Amino acid sequence: MEDICYLGAVEMARAIRRRELGVREVVDAHIARAERVNPAINAIVTTTFEQARAEADAADTALARGALPGPLFGLPVAHKDSFLTAGVRTTFGSAVYRDFVPAQDSAVVARQRAAGAIMLGKTNLPEFGAGSHTFNAVFGATRNPYRQDVSAGGSSGGSAAALAAGMVALADGSDMGGSLRNPASFCNVVGLRPSIGRVPMAPANHAFNTLTVGGPMGRSVADVALMFSVLAGDHPSDPLAIPGDAAGFATLPPQGGKGLRIAVSPALGGLPFEPAVSRILQDGIRQCQDLGCTVDEAEPDFSGADHAFEVLRALAFATNYGVLRGEQGDLMKETVRWNIDLGLAQDGAAIAEAERAHSRMFARMQALLERYDFLIAPVSQVTPFAVETEYPDRIEGVSMPSYIAWMRSCYRITITGHPAISVPCGFTADGLPVGLQIVGRYRGERALLAFAQWFEQANPAGRIRPAL
Repeated sequence: MEDICYLGAVEMARAIRRRELGVREVVDAHIARAERVNPAINAIVTTTFEQARAEADAADTALARGALPGPLFGLPVAHKDSFLTAGVRTTFGSAVYRDFVPAQDSAVVARQRAAGAIMLGKTNLPEFGAGSHTFNAVFGATRNPYRQDVSAGGSSGGSAAALAAGMVALADGSDMGGSLRNPASFCNVVGLRPSIGRVPMAPANHAFNTLTVGGPMGRSVADVALMFSVLAGDHPSDPLAIPGDAAGFATLPPQGGKGLRIAVSPALGGLPFEPAVSRILQDGIRQCQDLGCTVDEAEPDFSGADHAFEVLRALAFATNYGVLRGEQGDLMKETVRWNIDLGLAQDGAAIAEAERAHSRMFARMQALLERYDFLIAPVSQVTPFAVETEYPDRIEGVSMPSYIAWMRSCYRITITGHPAISVPCGFTADGLPVGLQIVGRYRGERALLAFAQWFEQANPAGRIRPAL
């Protein structure tokens, strides 16, 4: 069972197409794995196991009759509980939506379904995706498969934990201030934050949101590239969606390090980091140098980045949940109410300055990546912390001014608009994963994935599984 569950998604899909593995065999193995380990991890919070078994039987029958399988045919997946799933409870991690059952799928879900994926359930997240630690009043906290007394990260923490624990072959997530990258780093998997518009976010209350993206998660870069090729592409209900054929993302060009120029930002504009994070970053930098890359310390000017992100994030929360706050705010956690109220209180001058800084940050990163092929930086400022802790309020003696400030290492990249990926890099002395953040050129996801795969192939960290 474990051999099937930790088979790469690309290899699993190939084995199913060749009928070396049956879809029902694959689905049963993952369901058995989830039934055994999920009670300790709490990653999948709503299950659709019987539906999945029926779909698996139908898939095996269709394949035997000569049906042409889609790119995700037969692969067990789980969807973040912020993506709508027709006929299946979708809570957004909030007591407000504890019993909500939507009538339609989000675009991210519909595309996986159309590609042949089989849903095993919904994955946990913090309420409305607010914060990079996965816990809520409906389902409780998700625990890290590598050590169950620490956080799995967030907000796509359930997705990352389910992958790391071998419960699904692929998972989806979303990222505003680090919600794909942080849990990928904490759980030793791969998470890609694409450029705005690559993955359609429909339906949406805030269709012109330029901070939040959907994206893929997997246990390898190749698996993430496969899923990205399904998720990406134009959509009539997303005004920001980028047109074009996305199938090519599944096939990555060969990549070598010789001749590449890499910018390294150890502190992303002077942020505090735990020493273990900095040490593992240096290990990753040395690896790039040993493999032929030219590495310089360089970064864009991050002045104004925090203000821009924090104002525009608050505005997004007010846009999405401001009315709900007035009607059922007593059911929301305090930090969500605070973020909504902050958005409702913004004046025009603050928003205007945030938009100007947003534009400046895009231009500064563009200028840096005209001189360098990629930027490498830490993902998170801390290693996985105690699961009972709501959020880190101090890092290396520096007080964090809000519940999101400890994730500035991710959201300073968000505000540049450029794609970024978290790949496994190393482990702390007590066995906790730490990822490496790689930033690529705007809309340059294929080159970014190819470089990340090259790094991954030279680094064994991502092949170390949790001892569950």
